[in-house]
Amino acid sequence: MRRREFIRLFSSTIVAWPLTARAQQAAVPVIGFLNSGSSKALQSFVAAFRQGLSESGYVEGQNLAIEYRWADGDYEKLPRLAVDLVDRHVSAIIAGGPPAIMAAEAATTTIPIVFTSGGNPIELGFVSSLSKPGGNVTGVSFLLNELGAKRLELLRELVPAATSVGFLANPTRPSFQSEVTNTQQAAPALGVKLVVLNASTEAEIDAAFAEFSRQGIAALSLDSFFQTRRDQIVALANRFRIATMYNLREYVVAGGLISYAPSLAEVYRQAGVYVAKIVKGAKPAHLPVLQPTKFRPCDQSQDSQGTRSHCIQSDAIARRRGDRMR
Repeated sequence: MRRREFIRLFSSTIVAWPLTARAQQAAVPVIGFLNSGSSKALQSFVAAFRQGLSESGYVEGQNLAIEYRWADGDYEKLPRLAVDLVDRHVSAIIAGGPPAIMAAEAATTTIPIVFTSGGNPIELGFVSSLSKPGGNVTGVSFLLNELGAKRLELLRELVPAATSVGFLANPTRPSFQSEVTNTQQAAPALGVKLVVLNASTEAEIDAAFAEFSRQGIAALSLDSFFQTRRDQIVALANRFRIATMYNLREYVVAGGLISYAPSLAEVYRQAGVYVAKIVKGAKPAHLPVLQPTKFRPCDQSQDSQGTRSHCIQSDAIARRRGDRMR
């Protein structure tokens, strides 16, 4: 009797083992990708994120899955999209932009969140410090808000005759005011008057450019919201012949005049590296917030092959020691 029971038990184990093994092999980590923008506008950044993952041994579709959630510029969608990712029990969430980060933070206090943000992560309340973030959030801050003054300076050099410079801002973006203030404070020393107009929809952007043109604005800078409206803004700037300083190289690739920024592709690549570390067991609280250390101006130049974008300086992402943003 005992012998027959043993044989029966052993046989059932032999049958079940391959099924169990296959189930274990199929259980790959799932990453949530939450972003305020659109998949079309951010294709190159998604590729850079995947590159960061692959450098750490994770390949989408092989040993890792990614659930993408895009708001397409509609911030009101983000809370629902974030909750959906949490309900799917993802291993980590990469959140792009302050609205997406806020939605992810509201949805979970336990799932690790890796952010990419142009705003100050301490001022926005995402982390307690850069070197020791604490909690379940860390990421890469690329300082777009803090570069307003430098962009205005470069724009003044580009169009020295401009006594009034326009600034296009989106008041619905959580950290827009710090970028506006940063630029406004630099204007008097540069001898220019800053004309700020707000816009948050396609129609409002059209109207703002028409108003800039009516006021005789020859030079323009803009805040960090507008990458989902990139083609529209480049077309309007060219149409109204307004020399525009952009905050991302991708505007120049799309036909814009000049930009000054870190490489956003490098930011997303580093975010991919961080997500891989978390999947392997690292805690967000122990991963310092990263910041760019090099920036580059890009512009349109001509050579034997025609007009192309040209960037002067290479980029790098490195850990910034201490809390210099405090």
